[in-house]
Amino acid sequence: MGTPEGFTYRDEHGTVTITHHGRPAGTLRGSAAARFLAAVARGDDQQLLMARVTGNYKHGNERRAREHPRNRGR
Repeated sequence: MGTPEGFTYRDEHGTVTITHHGRPAGTLRGSAAARFLAAVARGDDQQLLMARVTGNYKHGNERRAREHPRNRGR
């Protein structure tokens, strides 16, 4: 599994906005934002945390998807 990259976050008065390569990927509010910020403060891998909370991480089907007729030649 590859390492997630390209995520950034911004904390705005208790609301955490997560972007991936400059595009909005998710917003956390309330207790979810508090848990995320606590994990960041603990020193957990920020890129992995943001990938998990946005659902934007490898699912294990990338190889099969590459072989699909729709994706051939890419």
